[in-house]
Amino acid sequence: MVDPDAAEKLGRLVELLERPDGGALEVGYYDKTCPRAEDIVRAQVRKAVGDNAGVGAGLIRLLFQDCFVEGCDASVLLDPTLENPQPEKLGIPNVGSLRGFQVIDAAKRALQEACPGIVSCADIVAFGARDASYILSVSDYITDFHMPAGRLHGRYSNATETLDFLPSPFGNLSELVTKFAAKGLDEEDLVVLSGANSIGRAHCSSFADRVGSRSDMDPSFKRWLRRRCQADPVDTDSRTVRHDTVTAAVLDSQYYTNVLRHRVLLTSDAALLDSRQTARMVREFASGDGKWESKFETAMVKMAGTDVKDGTDGEIRKNCRFVNQQRER
Repeated sequence: MVDPDAAEKLGRLVELLERPDGGALEVGYYDKTCPRAEDIVRAQVRKAVGDNAGVGAGLIRLLFQDCFVEGCDASVLLDPTLENPQPEKLGIPNVGSLRGFQVIDAAKRALQEACPGIVSCADIVAFGARDASYILSVSDYITDFHMPAGRLHGRYSNATETLDFLPSPFGNLSELVTKFAAKGLDEEDLVVLSGANSIGRAHCSSFADRVGSRSDMDPSFKRWLRRRCQADPVDTDSRTVRHDTVTAAVLDSQYYTNVLRHRVLLTSDAALLDSRQTARMVREFASGDGKWESKFETAMVKMAGTDVKDGTDGEIRKNCRFVNQQRER
């Protein structure tokens, strides 16, 4: 079931992205130059998520982490080099926690064979997040939407910027709203995109403050988390817990029910109840009537259009991990 208001909003947003003054993005961007581009990406995503649903969660997060730093330009994919030893993927919020790079690489290799030098890695990241959302939404409400394309790659990637621009899991509502607003995203986008925490895992270190202190977390959930995170006292930093213990491998609105029940991991999740407006949205999306899925489709397209590079400051990489002028390894 599709929310008519959300569908209309998505249509208007896609139209904006298709106009020259709204950027170079358009639905069906590769229809003439590489007609099978989106099918090739989806095949790689389907294979990877079929092997491990957690990779799908990683692909959705990869788009988020990319777009919030330097825009949606695949800067998060760049490996360290002598010229740039500290790219975004080594930033504190990213190192050791990002997933999906191998899927992007596999899709790029297949696309290079089908149509060399045509499809950007930034678009692969956007398609991959869209396709993972579709594959993981196996409930009554399928997340299925068109993703405009035409993104180019940035040549700059700096680990320190991840702390400057990425919303913190320890952030309060005011801090989160500010980080989203800096990217042209509003409070509704914040609440809607937070729902991606319906899937995936979090390191115990990212919510230790809530487990070990007086917080609003459900006491039984807190005790369970404490046992899980202390099971291996020698290696607590590497331990992870599923964000959603009810429908763990399904992208759905269960997250919002978890927020209302105070059974979410992160401070940034719990913060959604800290204002009347955001709490109202949480209750609305917890109804499970398909409204969140429609809003999520719109918000993903909007986020994926953030700070897109044009021909003056972007390129099409041959290898997703290195800018073109560098020696590939």
